[in-house]
Amino acid sequence: MIYTCPMHPEIEHDYPGQCQKCGMSLEAKTVGAGDEEEQTEIRSLSRKFWSALILTIPLLLIAMGHAIPGLEVEAMIPKQISKWIEFALATPVVLWAGVFFFTRAWQSIVNRSLNMFTLIAVGVGAAYFYSAVAVIAPGIFPQSFRSSGEVGLYFEAAAVITTLVLFGQLIEAKARSRTGQAIKALLGLAAKTAHRLRDGREEEISVDEIERGEMLRVRPGEKIPIDGVIVEGKSNIDESMITGEPMPVGKGPDDKVIGATLNQTGSFLMRAEKIGSETLLAQIVQMVANAQRTRAPIQKLADTVSGYFVPAVIAVAMITFVIWSILGPAPAMAYALVNAVSVLIIACPCALGLATPMSIMVGVGRAAQAGVLVKNAEAIETGEKVTHLITDKTGTLTAGKPEVVSRIGTDAMAERDVLQIAASLESHSEHPLARAIVEAATKEKIELCKVTDFQSTTGGGVSGRLAAASPSVGGLGGKIVLIGKEKFLTESNVTISDELKKEAHRLQENAETTVWLAVDGKAVGILGIADPIKSTTKKAIRELHEIGLKVIMCTGDNRRTAESVARELGIDEFRAEVMPDEKIDIVKKLKSKGAIVAMAGDGINDAPALAAANVGIAMGTGTDVAIESADITLVKGDLIGIVKAMHISRAVMRNIRQNLFFAFIYNALGVPIAAGALYPFFGILLSPMIAGAAMSFSSVSVIANALRLRSIRL
Repeated sequence: MIYTCPMHPEIEHDYPGQCQKCGMSLEAKTVGAGDEEEQTEIRSLSRKFWSALILTIPLLLIAMGHAIPGLEVEAMIPKQISKWIEFALATPVVLWAGVFFFTRAWQSIVNRSLNMFTLIAVGVGAAYFYSAVAVIAPGIFPQSFRSSGEVGLYFEAAAVITTLVLFGQLIEAKARSRTGQAIKALLGLAAKTAHRLRDGREEEISVDEIERGEMLRVRPGEKIPIDGVIVEGKSNIDESMITGEPMPVGKGPDDKVIGATLNQTGSFLMRAEKIGSETLLAQIVQMVANAQRTRAPIQKLADTVSGYFVPAVIAVAMITFVIWSILGPAPAMAYALVNAVSVLIIACPCALGLATPMSIMVGVGRAAQAGVLVKNAEAIETGEKVTHLITDKTGTLTAGKPEVVSRIGTDAMAERDVLQIAASLESHSEHPLARAIVEAATKEKIELCKVTDFQSTTGGGVSGRLAAASPSVGGLGGKIVLIGKEKFLTESNVTISDELKKEAHRLQENAETTVWLAVDGKAVGILGIADPIKSTTKKAIRELHEIGLKVIMCTGDNRRTAESVARELGIDEFRAEVMPDEKIDIVKKLKSKGAIVAMAGDGINDAPALAAANVGIAMGTGTDVAIESADITLVKGDLIGIVKAMHISRAVMRNIRQNLFFAFIYNALGVPIAAGALYPFFGILLSPMIAGAAMSFSSVSVIANALRLRSIRL
């Protein structure tokens, strides 16, 4: 088993642990492995977080009770006792729940790769150990650093920081665990068993036992067990999990079939050609896994800042200690220690630690109210930089379900009658187009006629005789009706007028699938079936253009249909008849040219591209695999949600930059004062109490600014 860092893929070990660069937990590279380690980590973090929270709440009430009207903490608990209670509450929080901060900080120092954990450990350690010394040996502090005879304590700061960071680590661990669910969902699509023919006998076996070249039988309603070729028989196969298109594909001898796709109507024999990792499904699984592992770290900015900020703060604290121990008034060492601690406390990373997660937390909540579910903070960080949006067609731009959109009848046949007769016959068929016709009739509350002598021709159409006792189609009772493709009608010697042919051509130009109706040897009507464009798609495309995004449509559908949709919507570019590996190639090519790519889709075929894109956006009406592979899910499956997601991303990142300013402005102003820069001129020192107040105020500023995101208009 090989373990790697999700943020630094070049780090690999043959044992679980932490990354020496960023401190994150390593995860298994093998698809589907490492689940036990992930769950153990989540349980451990959850236990530590809730324990820390339970201890921190009373600690905060004791430490900050004086600021709450009507709560007289000191009257109930004398200071001499309360400080020991604070010490007892803070110690397990910092030294048990948060001990791994110090472990990872030490690793960052040993590996010379200072990161967020270094910063956290310095701040929490300074606040806790300073307070612990103040409780255990208060006599070493000079009188000028006492308030009402007591040295200020900062246990609550240490505990709150520890609890908040634990919460962030828990959320992060759960998010990493969820990325593996996409792989599990993909693996769950595969057939579990197959019917093998050997020596004239049929036996049911596990898919794992199939060998290349073996003959397999696939019955109606079964999943195709493995990639191969049809040897005997015909059927309609639902390949929507691969192509994303709802229309089933007619297959016969010598046609290739794909494992995990669904056989609908016929029974056939097939020869297994690809097994194991060679199958298309296995390749998609591996593509998703690889794409998920190559994401950029969300903490890159914080780690970069920490890389400079942490050594600078430590250096200033050490210089402060040395200068005060040499030049400071008696007792020089006490002044040196307290001033050095003041520097560390005012530089405590509470505000820095809150700057990003607070904005993300509020922004994600606001997004959820607008029907935009964000899986990870990286999607928000990257979203504001997106330059290109690649979108699937079916289920994303369109409804993803075939509907009757046109009805044409001759002088001898009204449009309503065309739909009634067609639905009457198609009610006996299981074809998706048949279901669309029946649903259209049901929606209009059209009564279906009785049909006898029903017959279905695979890949052609259906035929039947209208029952004589069908008064609603007056005069047609007892006559033969044919429904299907134009070729099916011509092969049945049906007469088709030039006028109907022109109408059919017009419908086909609009990317509609034509279903012909013939009665008594003469074509009398046409139904146009299409996947209609969602009502909000045009508005969404227009607004995406307004915010500077280039929109590219990528679909497995034919070029004519794709061109028609692209032209109607004003899409910048389109690619038709693409397979899953081609979609991911398109994403990679754009990224190689410096583009920041967002990918929107709803099918399994979109999963690899969703994972490879800088930001993957799934329609909530789509497959679980697409949703798990994406960074953002639109609950309503509405493209306008992408516009909202882009606005949220930009607002949140703007808010984060403001928060980082608030996080550092107090440090920039307070650290020199805490170090004693004003003492030679004005005799001013910044006591740890004031340093703690400044640190708290910076945190309040960050929180208040982040809460403004709740009111952003979308």
